[in-house]
Amino acid sequence: MNVTLQADATPSASALFLRPWNDDDVESLVEAYRDPTLRHWTRLSVESVEHAAEWLELQRRGWETGERLSFAVYEDHSGDGEGRLAGNVVMKRTGPSPESAEVGYWTAAHARGRGVAPRALEALTSWAFGVFMVEGLERLDLLHQVDNLASCRVAEKAGYGLHRVLPARPPVPRDDHLHRRKADIPA
Repeated sequence: MNVTLQADATPSASALFLRPWNDDDVESLVEAYRDPTLRHWTRLSVESVEHAAEWLELQRRGWETGERLSFAVYEDHSGDGEGRLAGNVVMKRTGPSPESAEVGYWTAAHARGRGVAPRALEALTSWAFGVFMVEGLERLDLLHQVDNLASCRVAEKAGYGLHRVLPARPPVPRDDHLHRRKADIPA
C-alpha cells in the first residue's frame, strides 16, 4: 500500500514523514533497537539483520491483512523526503469490531524529547479516523505500562486521555494505563 503521512515542522522540531516500512529500513531498524530503553519498553526484539527482516515481514503481513498498519517515522530536516529513522507508529485492528483499534509507537533514542512521538501519533490518528471512520471507527486506544511516564506524556500531548488502569496480565508484568481518543463525529 502506498501511503505517506506528514507532520509539519515546529520551531523546535523538523518535519516528519511517515510511510509503510520496507526493506530499505533494515539497517536503521537494527540501529534503533540497539537502544536499551527501546528494548525495555517493546515486546519484540530486533537484534540482527535477520531479526529486522522478520520484523519487517510482520509489518508487511499486517498491511496485507489490514490488522497491523505500521509506519516508519522519518525526520525530514531538508524538506526533500529523505531523513533519519526517528520511530514507529502503528494502528492495530485485531478485534472483530470496526468501532475501535489500538495504536502504539516507539521513538529512536536520538529523536526523543523533540515532540516526534506526539506529532507522529497525531498524524496516524488523523489518518486513521479519516480513512476508517466511514467503516465505523469511533475510538483509538493506547496502552502503556503505568511506570512508562514518557508514554503517558506522549498520549496526553496527542489528545489521548487516561481512561482507566488495567491490571497486569501475561506477558505484561505491570498494570497498564489505557488512554483513549474518540473520533470527532459530526452531529
